[in-house]
Amino acid sequence: MINYNWTIDTCEHLVSTGYITVAHWRCTATDGDYSSSVYSTVSFGEGDPSIPYSDVTQLEVLDWVWANGVDKDVTEESLASQIEAQKNPVQESGVPW
Repeated sequence: MINYNWTIDTCEHLVSTGYITVAHWRCTATDGDYSSSVYSTVSFGEGDPSIPYSDVTQLEVLDWVWANGVDKDVTEESLASQIEAQKNPVQESGVPW
């Protein structure tokens, strides 16, 4: 069974207003000894979302990430495919000697 862990690594915010402008997110999938991850960013307009940096939770920022173009299901399906490829490789490298 694959476990998915979504996290916000860091947020960029405006000092003058405290509003978050960029969220750096990561999703890591693990299945026993196999793992895969993706890291990316999402930008927001000033004041949208409207919770200041000092008051926001990680879950709220993750909700913004998913609402602003990151498809949670597609991301998890892609990571699952990468893990499946690790378990059942279709290509190998090396030399025969």
